[in-house]
Amino acid sequence: MNERFQNMNVLIVGSGGREHAICRAFRDSKRVNRVYCANGNAGIAEIAECVAIKPDDVAGLAAFAEQNSVDLTFVGGETALALGIVDEFQARGLRIFGPSKAAAELEASKSFAKDHMSRHGVPTAAYAVANSPAEAVALLESGRFGDEATPVVVKADGLAAGKGVVVAADRGEAVAAVNDMAELVGADAAETIVLEECLVGKEVSLLMFASGGEYALMPAVRDHKRIGEGNTGPNTGGMGTFTDDSLLTADELAAIEAAIVVPTLKGCVADGYPFLGILFIGLMMTAAGPRVLEYNVRFGDPETQSVLVRLETDIADICDAVIDGEIGDLAIEWRRGSSACVVLAAANYPAKPIIGDAIIGISDAESLDSVTVFHAGTARNADGEFITAGGRVLGVTAVGNGLDDALRDAYAAVERISFAGMQFRRDIGR
Repeated sequence: MNERFQNMNVLIVGSGGREHAICRAFRDSKRVNRVYCANGNAGIAEIAECVAIKPDDVAGLAAFAEQNSVDLTFVGGETALALGIVDEFQARGLRIFGPSKAAAELEASKSFAKDHMSRHGVPTAAYAVANSPAEAVALLESGRFGDEATPVVVKADGLAAGKGVVVAADRGEAVAAVNDMAELVGADAAETIVLEECLVGKEVSLLMFASGGEYALMPAVRDHKRIGEGNTGPNTGGMGTFTDDSLLTADELAAIEAAIVVPTLKGCVADGYPFLGILFIGLMMTAAGPRVLEYNVRFGDPETQSVLVRLETDIADICDAVIDGEIGDLAIEWRRGSSACVVLAAANYPAKPIIGDAIIGISDAESLDSVTVFHAGTARNADGEFITAGGRVLGVTAVGNGLDDALRDAYAAVERISFAGMQFRRDIGR
């Protein structure tokens, strides 16, 4: 492993709860001296130096890294990766963690991802790609996805901040979703539409550190996407997550590795875009076996919060192992037990959130030994108080010896926090 980097200066790219969790992991590294975050938030500013450069300003970020002797840049979100930040940094001789622009297409284009799965025999839902709303409607009416009462999944092809997927209960809802998609996620993301059969089963996400054909798995995690309890209401970026050994059996995990993880990574190598970074695979455990719902090419949010609170190996060592092609030689240690993250959202989320409300009780919540509160959408007002500044405001996260312990402590901490219109689900992990 590359040992030349000690007292490192690290730059984290992003501004949400995911990046707060990543910054915390680097702050706890024995090898890191200084943590920068571009552009960060009020909570991140407590543990890192926030830099007023937006994540999509690739040239500005590269210039900052050069000017401030940044030894490693870690990219939090998908936008910068899709724009080719890794390629730009590498061209300047800057060390960066994340996949190339070509590999990032696995997330940036759902049709690209589905074609990758098809080409390399990775099990997934049957699909069709439409290059216009009219073509998508014609495909739906052709009967290819069943009769009028058959559920269909409608996806915007491009990046849509977690809001470009509609699970339509029948053809009528699917047609309406196609016609509304551009307004929902923007014309660019909805220029191409992917239609899929609706899979039935247990959803679970599996993340890994990947370097070419080698990889190291993280604990399996489950997200709760809808705003309302019992999985009701519109989709969000995620209202809570948990990790627990019950999510996947040893046999299920072995099947996923053999049928999905290995052919996905080998396919990237064979196609000329070897994957280096974090690969996130969204799965449906169907009666016929595991099926891929989607690829993400970075940590999820709020999956990161639940996963990283269990990481015991130095994250700087992991980044070196991935970049240097040595991830297969590193034994990564995880805290035993479970974890849970409960998202506190602003009033009116996931529509236009109401912001600017004072947040009370964060320090009180964090006084619980097992609890960490990650800031997602916060700022400070003129009086220095934390205020709401986004749709998802905080991720209240706890670890425990079992899932019941983690959930009990997370919800105990939630009860100590308040702000006007605060929304959260009371059934995370249930």
